[in-house]
Amino acid sequence: MGQGGEKPRRVQAYDGELGAAVARAQEGDEAAFAVAYRLVQPGLLGYLRGLVGEDAEDVASDAWLEIARDLGRFRGDGPGFRGWTATIARHRALDHLRRQKVRPRSAALEQDMLDLPGPYSTPDQALESLSTEYALDLVRGLPRDQAEAVLLRVVVGLDGPAAARVLGKRPGAVRTAAYRGLKRLAQQLGVASVTDDGPRTLGEST
Repeated sequence: MGQGGEKPRRVQAYDGELGAAVARAQEGDEAAFAVAYRLVQPGLLGYLRGLVGEDAEDVASDAWLEIARDLGRFRGDGPGFRGWTATIARHRALDHLRRQKVRPRSAALEQDMLDLPGPYSTPDQALESLSTEYALDLVRGLPRDQAEAVLLRVVVGLDGPAAARVLGKRPGAVRTAAYRGLKRLAQQLGVASVTDDGPRTLGEST
């Protein structure tokens, strides 16, 4: 089943360090909180860019104020902290979207696709491009459930059950949404070989 593809390797490698930093931060160690921030912020910001675009920095700032305020109530390890912060960020993003009444952008992306360095020969290469502003714009053009599933799995680095908790859905529904979203992105990025066994790359080893 899962063959090491459940989370980006770079995220997985940091989870032990993150858990230790969070534990120290809860004891009042400000330097440790800065370490936790440094480890979590890139993925969190990418997730928020996929939801609110250029306002991601402002929404992230609001989220971190809440994270710092409520840190003492958190219980869990590094991956748990990643999921907890993503949940807080998601609530702040949805509040922001309600206030701004912003609809996801879907126009003016076709021309951008011509500017991609390519071709992308594998789904993994396509996924690597999700760190770019362009690809996050593409994600924003997906249906909301697919966009959030892709962002939480690939950009934030959550596993299926953790992403499902953030979204308040069953893991199977999130796995399906992530697969559909990734398949659509892969097609847009010129990837030829996303097949029906794709969900196993995203799936949990159950």
